[in-house]
Amino acid sequence: MQGLISGIAEFLMAMACTFPTHIHLACENFRMSSEDTRLHSRSSHHAEESVSQGHDAEEIFSPQPGTPLMPPWTVAELPASPVFQWRKLLLMVGPGLVMGGAAIGGGEWLTGPLVTARYGGALLWLATLSVVFQVVYNVEISRYTLYSGEPIFTGKFRIGPHPLFWVVLYLLLDIGSFLPYLASNAAIPLGAMLRGRIPDPSIPADQSLLTILSCGIFVSVLIPLCIGGKVYNSIRALMTFKLVFVLTFLLYLAFQYSTVSTWKEIGTGFLKFGNVPVKPAEDTNLDGKQDAEEQPHQNIDNVFSAWSEGRSLAFDLSLLGILASMVAISGNGGLTNTPISSFTRDQGWGMGKHVGAIPSLVGGHAIELSHAGKVFRLTPESLRRWAGWMAHVSREQYLVWLPACFVGLALPSMLSVQFLQRGTVPNDKWQAAAMTAGSVRDVVGTAWGPLFWYLTLFCGFLILSSSMVTTADGVLRRWVDVFWTASRRLQTWDPSQIGILYFGVLCCYMLVGILMLLLVRGDTLLVTATGMMYNYALGFSCLHTLRVNTTLLPQELRPRLWQRIALVLGSVFFLSVGVMATYAEWPKLKKQVAEMFSETPEQTSAAPVKPVTAVR
Repeated sequence: MQGLISGIAEFLMAMACTFPTHIHLACENFRMSSEDTRLHSRSSHHAEESVSQGHDAEEIFSPQPGTPLMPPWTVAELPASPVFQWRKLLLMVGPGLVMGGAAIGGGEWLTGPLVTARYGGALLWLATLSVVFQVVYNVEISRYTLYSGEPIFTGKFRIGPHPLFWVVLYLLLDIGSFLPYLASNAAIPLGAMLRGRIPDPSIPADQSLLTILSCGIFVSVLIPLCIGGKVYNSIRALMTFKLVFVLTFLLYLAFQYSTVSTWKEIGTGFLKFGNVPVKPAEDTNLDGKQDAEEQPHQNIDNVFSAWSEGRSLAFDLSLLGILASMVAISGNGGLTNTPISSFTRDQGWGMGKHVGAIPSLVGGHAIELSHAGKVFRLTPESLRRWAGWMAHVSREQYLVWLPACFVGLALPSMLSVQFLQRGTVPNDKWQAAAMTAGSVRDVVGTAWGPLFWYLTLFCGFLILSSSMVTTADGVLRRWVDVFWTASRRLQTWDPSQIGILYFGVLCCYMLVGILMLLLVRGDTLLVTATGMMYNYALGFSCLHTLRVNTTLLPQELRPRLWQRIALVLGSVFFLSVGVMATYAEWPKLKKQVAEMFSETPEQTSAAPVKPVTAVR
């Protein structure tokens, strides 16, 4: 077993190191032009830390907690935290803005029409629990970074039994992030804008167009990740544009065309804890539709009310996979939250100021990243500064990220509740990103309706494609940071070459993603990546983060009791949802995989698409 694990690790390292070599050669001429600037910056950086060669002149932290197989921390001084002022709140935000922009993403746009159109706002309480547990998790992963300057993923590998054990386990848990479901779904609104209609995958020409667009969107994530000095700066600029455009457009629709009853339904839906989908007792023939002779269907019930009244419930599992996806990607979800700790470092917060950042391929040659973290000694002054940094991170998460998540949930839900007929359920879930555009056009009217049709489609495309950027960057950061710290081969690289490794691994990631886009349908990717794997990943990560912060951090800096309880409850919640999604979707996934490998391309392309049905 150990030989197998070692073989897998060596294969990953070979893949990670092959592409950087070619990128390095391709960029050598460009790098030569900025060599003097880079050397001057490196000289100043080392002068500030009083280090002449590597760690020789630095104090090694002792005793070193965690596994001895990871490189040791060194000691530095904790910088002073920013002085908080309400009028400068927007100038002080950092990772919360980036991840808040990412929070208005695929989960809200893809699952909103599938859930709220059928059930209204009655099940939004599941998303409330998800984002509340996530905000506690976000603060805790930032806690580790503030102390060590390392992202949380590196900290997890400092826990026994062995870093290679965590490599294999987290590769399995992170498989959902490798499935480019956002790119495949972003192709739908983009294809609609090009065709002037919603593409039909049963038409060979439309299917070919969607495949080409999916691959093109996926490849285009290179652009914002290649420029801007720090990769973090590029993503922050993209998320700022996304927030401004999306919020402006959706708020205009909300105030101009939605009703008070719609907002009341959505607002109260966030607090309707215990509501669950049930099979309506009025559906006498069990066909899932309200027939003319049947009474109006009641497809929602409350488990607490049923328990107090002694009633039994007939749960409806038909959309359990989509409900699990909504839970998983409300907020960020899965392991996609972990970049918050990396952005905390890249922003230079806490001990991240001494460690560096991941540079972009263009314009980032003067930026370096240390191979190991730096921690600080506990003194009255450092504890005072620590309290300031924790307050700074908490403010950003609770005042920026958390409200952005609820806004990101409410506005797309408003579109589906207001503009789609209640009970509408698309049988082809792949087209969920564009299904509200026609209804918006009809409501706005003939004069401006076509323009709003295109704007709604562009809004969906922007949400999905930009979320693909942050998802890709998150995958790369997790694994690049781990290899950069744990690999003895990479420890011989100059700190300025972290960008070469980053973009080499990006190329490997793109090859895997393109292969998945060519082989697997978008709705299959959505359910597999989010409803199942994201929930498992986040549930386990909550417990592992708790172990990291209660093992590697000094007693005075560890989370409080309520924060520990919240992480445990969050783990139970996400793991439970993941198990239920697996139970509901596993037979469908096995059937789809069998069909994918057994059918010929002609048979697949000719398969008819079931029409949209409405349950009245």
